[in-house]
Amino acid sequence: MFYLHAFSHSLLHALKNLLPIVVVVAFFQLVILQQVPDNLGSMVVGLLIVAAGVALFLQGLELSIFPVGKSLANQFAKRGSLLILLSFGFAMGFSAVIAEPALIAVAEQAQTISEGRIDALTLRVLVAVSVGLVISLGVFRIIFGYPLHWFMIIGYITVVIITWFAPEEIVGLAYDSGGVTTNVVTVPLIAALGIGLAASIAGRNPLIDGFGLVALAVMVPMITVQGYGMLVYSGDTTAGELVLGNESESSGPSGIVNVLLNLAEMVRDVLPIIITVLFFQYLVLRRKLANPATVAFGFLLVILGLYAFVVGLKLGLFPIGTSMAEQLTARDNHLYIYLFALMIGFATTMAEPALIAIGQQVEEAANGSLNGNVIRILVAVGVAIGITIGVHRIITGDSIHYYVMGGYILVIILTLLAPRYIVALAYDLGGVTTSEVTVPLVTALGIGLASSIDGRSVLIDGFGLIAFASIFPIVTVMAYAIVSQTIADRRKEQP
Repeated sequence: MFYLHAFSHSLLHALKNLLPIVVVVAFFQLVILQQVPDNLGSMVVGLLIVAAGVALFLQGLELSIFPVGKSLANQFAKRGSLLILLSFGFAMGFSAVIAEPALIAVAEQAQTISEGRIDALTLRVLVAVSVGLVISLGVFRIIFGYPLHWFMIIGYITVVIITWFAPEEIVGLAYDSGGVTTNVVTVPLIAALGIGLAASIAGRNPLIDGFGLVALAVMVPMITVQGYGMLVYSGDTTAGELVLGNESESSGPSGIVNVLLNLAEMVRDVLPIIITVLFFQYLVLRRKLANPATVAFGFLLVILGLYAFVVGLKLGLFPIGTSMAEQLTARDNHLYIYLFALMIGFATTMAEPALIAIGQQVEEAANGSLNGNVIRILVAVGVAIGITIGVHRIITGDSIHYYVMGGYILVIILTLLAPRYIVALAYDLGGVTTSEVTVPLVTALGIGLASSIDGRSVLIDGFGLIAFASIFPIVTVMAYAIVSQTIADRRKEQP
């Protein structure tokens, strides 16, 4: 009975997160487009399946990964072993990202559109290894107290340089891959690890030193995926067509086999986290799990939730994004496309659960000197601006190189000017703006626009919107801190 009540609460929470998207889409369909999509029924069913999948997934996390992960982090922090902490950071970073639903969705789309030249599993493993290594680096930084801004400045200078040389087919995908690494699984675990370490080490400030792991997890995959692109592409353009799975998952023998195969894939995706937890719990700490039956049940819910989520994507969110893109493009009025991008960016970000969680942690770490709601609004405005600029790039056909390089040069300049207390937080906020709901919709919107506009390549122009959604929240938060600090300093100077 307790589990049923908890699931209903999670389901209502997931439906609430979907509500802003439904409101924006309904407004455009009824008021501006004045038409109903042909596959409206399957879209609605898909959205409900997504909500159920997210609810099961979150409930499973609450019963298994979150409590066990936080317990392990606290125990290792108390032990004070550098090698164990670095190993644990790598293992948790890798295992959480390899099972990330949004990364799975983006990787599968990339494999389809590139006609197999980009391998979905290879891409996911590459990103997961990158995140694991960089989490270890972030743990090392916190332990020894090195300032984050130099890591980020050097890192993003490297990103800008490699972007200049990377083939255009991979740039948008690389930035999107970085943007989706931090989500409903990784953000709470990574943030808790960083803040917990900073709080347990003398001389560390949770606000200045505790944040920043999420930002590093976003940055490094951008570099490694572009390096991967240099290997798989020789510079020739490979344009693919978007293929969305709409087949029945449960009818007939072939449907049953398909369901079993997909469930087996979900087990494979979650297995790294299970192995990580069991290894560190039993072989490193040499302690038994407090509630093994509950933890096992939680992992089962995670697997079922992931499966339902992927099925719902194919039926609901991907078709909504592509349908809206096609309909808005057909109206031959780009103003409507910009307005949709602006509204969907703001609405989905305000409901982002990872952002709400980070906002609460910010207020606690800053002892109330920062307001979580103000931070959420600043981030939502940044996402709305970023997605609108990204849509403009697709419409005009401009190269993504100059946009992302210009964006990160601006971020580097603001990093040098911003107050130190806001830098790590601003970078982390840029990594939590893309949710398990937002990412598939925004990805489908970009691919749909590229498919509908003559002269655009789906692979080159379709990806990249997630990158813009990650860059501009950093800009808005840092700009706000600079202005606030300037006003405060002037008030102090007044007699």
